[in-house]
Amino acid sequence: MRRLAILAALGFGAALSVPAWALDYLSVAEPSAMYDAPSQKAHALFAIAAGTPVEAVVTLDAWVKVRDAKGNLAWMEKRNLSQARTVMVKVERAEVHAQADEKSPLVFEAAKDVVLEWLEPGPLGWAHVKHRDGQSGFVKAAQVWGM
Repeated sequence: MRRLAILAALGFGAALSVPAWALDYLSVAEPSAMYDAPSQKAHALFAIAAGTPVEAVVTLDAWVKVRDAKGNLAWMEKRNLSQARTVMVKVERAEVHAQADEKSPLVFEAAKDVVLEWLEPGPLGWAHVKHRDGQSGFVKAAQVWGM
């Protein structure tokens, strides 16, 4: 009880009413340079392909600090990001099933680092995805990154 009183006195209770920092997944809209600081004059670290899922960590005016599937952090221009969601296969072979059930027919397999369009969340632990060739189905969330 004393601990709660101390936290309240320090303003902790007020902090609870502030919206929490939520990470947001986006995709890269067009091939883009990734920088070590939020400026085109900064050092370009690497290029990232269109469609790649990224996690927005910090937004600063026209720049967003993002994390990729490998954990790299870098800055990119906000205009090069899209709200369209994609996920990237993080296992050697992800199985995409007709239904969100391992016993349902296998629609296709996707190799590591393949990007899939995220259509919607499936039942707990699954995601409804679509391959660029048009095939769609359900993949286990643990097999992809970007959700």
